[in-house]
Amino acid sequence: MKKTLRQVTLMVLGLTLITVSSNVWAQVASTHSDKSFIQNYSIKYALTDNSIRLQNIVSDRNGYIQMLSSKGLMRLRDGQFLFPGTIVTDKQDRPTSDKKIAAIATYNDQLVYLDDKAVLSNGWAGKLYSRHTMPGAHLFAGGNDFTFLISDGKRLNLLHDSHILWEQTLANDEIREIRFDHANNLFWLRGTNSLSSFSPDRKELVKVFEGSNLTCFAPVEGKIIVGTSDGYFEIDAKTKKQLGAINKKMPWTDLTMMNQIGGQLWFGSTNGVMRLREDGKFDYFNSKRWFPSDSILQITAGPENSILVLTTKGVGKICMQPMTLYEKAMFFEKQTRDRHIRLGFNATISGMTDGDITTGTLENSDNDGLWTSMYLAGETFRYAVTKSEEALQNIRESLDAIERLYTINPVHSGFPSRSFDRAGYNKTSEPWRATEDPEWDWKSTTSSDEAIGHIFACGAIAELVPEKATKNKAIMIIDTLMANIVRNDLYMIDWNGKPTQWGKWNPDYVNARPSIVGDRKINSSNIIAMLQTAWYFTKKTKYKDAAFLLMKKHGYLENLMRPMKEIGMAPKSADNLSQRLSSEWNHSDDEMYYCGYWGLYRYAFNDTLKAKYKEAIIDHWEIERPEKEGLWNIMTALTGTKNIDLKEAIWYLQRYPLDLINWTVVSSHRKDIERIAPNFRGQTITEMLPPDELPLFRHNENRFNLEGHDNGSSEQSAGDIWLLPYWIGRYLNVISAPVKGN
Repeated sequence: MKKTLRQVTLMVLGLTLITVSSNVWAQVASTHSDKSFIQNYSIKYALTDNSIRLQNIVSDRNGYIQMLSSKGLMRLRDGQFLFPGTIVTDKQDRPTSDKKIAAIATYNDQLVYLDDKAVLSNGWAGKLYSRHTMPGAHLFAGGNDFTFLISDGKRLNLLHDSHILWEQTLANDEIREIRFDHANNLFWLRGTNSLSSFSPDRKELVKVFEGSNLTCFAPVEGKIIVGTSDGYFEIDAKTKKQLGAINKKMPWTDLTMMNQIGGQLWFGSTNGVMRLREDGKFDYFNSKRWFPSDSILQITAGPENSILVLTTKGVGKICMQPMTLYEKAMFFEKQTRDRHIRLGFNATISGMTDGDITTGTLENSDNDGLWTSMYLAGETFRYAVTKSEEALQNIRESLDAIERLYTINPVHSGFPSRSFDRAGYNKTSEPWRATEDPEWDWKSTTSSDEAIGHIFACGAIAELVPEKATKNKAIMIIDTLMANIVRNDLYMIDWNGKPTQWGKWNPDYVNARPSIVGDRKINSSNIIAMLQTAWYFTKKTKYKDAAFLLMKKHGYLENLMRPMKEIGMAPKSADNLSQRLSSEWNHSDDEMYYCGYWGLYRYAFNDTLKAKYKEAIIDHWEIERPEKEGLWNIMTALTGTKNIDLKEAIWYLQRYPLDLINWTVVSSHRKDIERIAPNFRGQTITEMLPPDELPLFRHNENRFNLEGHDNGSSEQSAGDIWLLPYWIGRYLNVISAPVKGN
């Protein structure tokens, strides 16, 4: 996986970095107080009959949710997070559902209906039954004192207790929407090409605005927000004058509806839902992470502080649950153990159909050793902080899997397999090889990714887990791997007696790369970290001697200290491999650097080297800051620096979605992003989008990638993605324990 990212098409030369002033980014590395934040997630309900056209959705004070459709009243059935429900015919109250219901709404938190004879409700003991004489009425809104304005599109009636208080027929327009403005005691009417107000006191209809492409509107705090097919504008509710120009700086401007809920303005569109923030920017909800469809029909308040979003293909119920980071961690701990542990490995579920986790299967991966090491390190930090017996057992089981990578293959002592699996399931893949036991196969061509991951996790265990058997097993794995690498002249030698493609730390390979090529720096950094870790826990001088030989004779200290701003594309005169390795910034390298930084800094041979390593780590962090990567920000705190962008790290953890299914998520169409020129680092926009508005990314991926097209085919494990940054943050004391009573 590490090198395949490097084989993409050559990008435009040059390095274009986002420039920000240091005072914008600077955060004091104090401790984040883990108080509750609002965690958003969605429960979805599918419309299984494509012939039905959904029209509206409402919820009453009891939390009863009802929809109007082309085939009558409907309701939600079942449904929970990650297990969608369905939409079915509502038969709960047959006398109501048997009527010819043309519109539904709420009035004083009760369900209210409009049929061909009356405005009616089952609230108030059914006493609301206000008759009308407009059989084709299909639009209505309630004003003060049970007064209702109804319309069939052309005619208007003001109705109260079966009496028509006012009526009028429109000559040159057709009413599409009616809403009541409580603050100004006005009904507002959107026509095909106009917006009008009606005063029930003065019985006066006034045209306020004429224009095309009016699609929706909402009365909001003395203003009327008017949506169009290309943005929205505001009208003063009292003066009836437009306020400013049309606003087009929003994720998507083809608006279909809007509503103010709980003091926040929500917009529906032909491509998802937007929520206006206090800073004038938008939170954006789109893709099947949130809704059955991105074509939005209605948004309304739902039960228990939820938002109900009606789409052409069903309902998305956005739940807003108060949650601490610790509570989110416990949710993800369960997610990982429930369905992401394969033979002790931290694994992905793949082969899913449309996000259904019951249709997928645990997959083996080239990076089983790395993903598991990162999960294993996270559980180690969890144990160090909480002394959880559950965490300790998780450590034991995953450490067994790492250990077996070394014992299951017949190569020689100290060579780790990439993965292993039961025989017969992977024969079409060349790296898979038979073991002496016919029940098992093992995977060869092990990469440097796995090596640095093993050393990171085992070093953390050896330092932080006091249980003797577990500690000794971790140290044995460190010693076994590093003895093999040192014995083989700093190569990992595969089954065929040759070095694996990427398991190469020998100076002849490393220093063959021009200094500008990232592999020279990353391989130097990683091997010194690995040798230091081995020496720290075994005190075998061969590891210390090898490290100092590399640093003093072969320039590895200079290599690893090379500033990140000097890393770029190889010159045209360089060899083909160097050019291929440096065609773009490799985000797998970032992951490997940081896995190595634990041993590089923590187990430094002396304070002089430790100071240099700190300089290198912070130099790396500085260039990573625009990505707002939670793990990099938090792990940089291991150096003791006060500046780690803690606010951005917490933002990353809080905004990472609970739904870890790889949905198709596309943000490249957004009209509120500012693009930058193609560049070496693959950064695309000036400001990083929140994690829940992007495709899912592991730590080795480019978070500036605005598109992911996975169609709900797999689910990632939180083990490496989220639990590692959270628990190492707890261990490094940049995240507090949950604050009680908040």
